[in-house]
Amino acid sequence: MTGSAGRAQPPRPSSRSRYAAAAALLFVLSLGAAWPGVAMYDTIAQYRQVLSGRYDDWHPPVMVRLWALLAPLGPGAAPMLVLQLATYWTGFGLIAAALGEVGARRRAIAILCLGALPPFLGWQIVVLKDAQLVGAVLAATGLVAWWRLRGLRIPPAAVAAIRVLLGYAILVRANAVFLVVPLVVMMIPARPIARIGAGLVAVLAVLAVSPVINHGVLGAAPSGVERTQALYDLAGIASRVPDATHIGLTAQEAQAVVARGCAKPFFWDPLGDDAHCGPAMARLRAQPVGQLYATLVDAMLHHPVAYASQRLAHWNSTERWLVPVHWPNAAPPAEPEPNTLGLGRVGVVARGWQGVTRGVVETPLGWPIAWLVAAVAALAVAARRPHAPARDLALALLVSAVALEVSFGVLSIASDLRYHLWSMVATAVALVLLADGRAVPRGLARAAAVGLAIVIAGGVVARATLPTPPATYQGMLG
Repeated sequence: MTGSAGRAQPPRPSSRSRYAAAAALLFVLSLGAAWPGVAMYDTIAQYRQVLSGRYDDWHPPVMVRLWALLAPLGPGAAPMLVLQLATYWTGFGLIAAALGEVGARRRAIAILCLGALPPFLGWQIVVLKDAQLVGAVLAATGLVAWWRLRGLRIPPAAVAAIRVLLGYAILVRANAVFLVVPLVVMMIPARPIARIGAGLVAVLAVLAVSPVINHGVLGAAPSGVERTQALYDLAGIASRVPDATHIGLTAQEAQAVVARGCAKPFFWDPLGDDAHCGPAMARLRAQPVGQLYATLVDAMLHHPVAYASQRLAHWNSTERWLVPVHWPNAAPPAEPEPNTLGLGRVGVVARGWQGVTRGVVETPLGWPIAWLVAAVAALAVAARRPHAPARDLALALLVSAVALEVSFGVLSIASDLRYHLWSMVATAVALVLLADGRAVPRGLARAAAVGLAIVIAGGVVARATLPTPPATYQGMLG
């Protein structure tokens, strides 16, 4: 076939090349704008370990070891910024390309737009374990999507890459097991009871093996980080029933916890600060880990209402539902934590982007509880649909997102929005995968709308009526 000028028409780019090119462009733009990456307190603590060659397990040793390997490739945090943005946009690009290949062009474009959503991209340019986690799991999901959405079997090389990415994700965040294992078991064809059994075994195995890898293989020194959950919940129980027995604290310690306001729904930090509540918890902190958790279990059994109150108060805080306006640690920083390690500022474009993000995270887009309601509603929709590649992938993503949010009800000690990024991203991607034009059952749509309206209305009223929290970390410590 020739054109009007008698010359052959150039071949049109395939769907995969168009979306791959778009994702690559977004990666380059993101990297250029965010160079050399935003450094928070955690970033600096980890970089100190990279420079010193001495590692502990307070922060993920796998990330520090990888950073040390990549350090010769670029200054400061730049190599890790490249890694987390490359995996992030690879994941979105592969999902978009797969949707484009099956003719779902609008959904493919929507997937790429999700990657530029301020709460997602704003945190992805901060060099942190949370951004590393999102990038790794998203890239693994993209590899699955590239083959499965096209009805093809995943080749061995891609399976190996998926395993490496998910293995890294599990090690780079202590609670990643609660999102990775559900994601994996939901991608394996099996009966529900078999999936549940396999999931429980896998979670227990990961929890048992991870410390061995961190200490024995990666050479990280114990920091006591595994004690924080027990200390936090014991202090929470004691603050609610300070005069009771079987609370783990002595009467004097319990009085100190109450008097100093040590048990805060927002975070555990006052309990580890010697200037605040550290002395009141020193005796418990010195206990062997097994004994400490046995003490917690005893307190839970004797005071289940106090324990439930402690966990619900924190869960509300970390889900950012009935909280004041400007609840801290939602917006990604635009400026680096002051340091002498050469971790400098990002450019004006990235700082402006973070300013936009600061406003967006005050809306329901920055409330994990709103994303959880959306995930549960979408899960109900997906469960009613017949098996199909997009539906099955969406179902796995939603189970992963919901499982992680539910885990915060038991295992969580801080309320930073970044801890919820995977649940938010996974839910958003799943919603796009399910948006194939099929009608949503009217009853489910109505229930979802009512649930979301209740959550948003409650959050708005709380933000309008509750006193504004302190604006500084020291103020939140009390």
